[in-house]
Amino acid sequence: MKVSYHGHSVVKIETNGKTILIDPFITDNPLTDLNAEEVKADAILLTHGHFDHVGDTVDIAKRNNALVVAPFELAQYLGWQGVETHPMHIGGGYTFDFGHVQLTQAFHGSGYFLEEEQKIIYTGMPSGIIFEAEGKKVYHMGDTGLFSDIKLIAERNKIDLLFVPIGDNFTMGPKDAKTAAEWVNADYTVPIHYNTMPPIKQDPHQFVDSLSPLTGKALEAGGSIEL
Repeated sequence: MKVSYHGHSVVKIETNGKTILIDPFITDNPLTDLNAEEVKADAILLTHGHFDHVGDTVDIAKRNNALVVAPFELAQYLGWQGVETHPMHIGGGYTFDFGHVQLTQAFHGSGYFLEEEQKIIYTGMPSGIIFEAEGKKVYHMGDTGLFSDIKLIAERNKIDLLFVPIGDNFTMGPKDAKTAAEWVNADYTVPIHYNTMPPIKQDPHQFVDSLSPLTGKALEAGGSIEL
């Protein structure tokens, strides 16, 4: 399994001959190396309904005939846009032909903004994602603050690779993210959700250094880890 990071919270997983994108915020993402008009995907996994996570989902899904897996209300909304969806909810899991997906809780918000109408569409509870394939588990925490059930999630899952937000302001900052990483105790911890806008400016290398003796990696856009 090859797992790569592409700026903000964008993650790509290549496994079993399939390509899975998580939170494909590509257009308007100043830190990504991807081109939304060229990226390939068999499936798209979404943590919640904010613009910087839904991103280019509709266009990518339609162009690739990709399945979108998302929390129920968000899946319903995207289905109205002509996208093939599979709705899920927190605590639930499902085995697809590309791997197993389980949604975990996350403490954040979730709404899709229609700016011209000055309207917000509620898109359900935000979530984290545990993706499993080839005997490996990747935990993408989505946007969240620190919460004690992370300990329980870690007790029930041996996590090989953790993606943890460090940006602060909207999510955990480095201090709480370090605590979350220590609780999960993954083989690799990668920081996400930082430096794409001024309120979430952080030093990912400083964060990774703080994790010792855990193994952290501050990946540049396009950087990858083989599991």
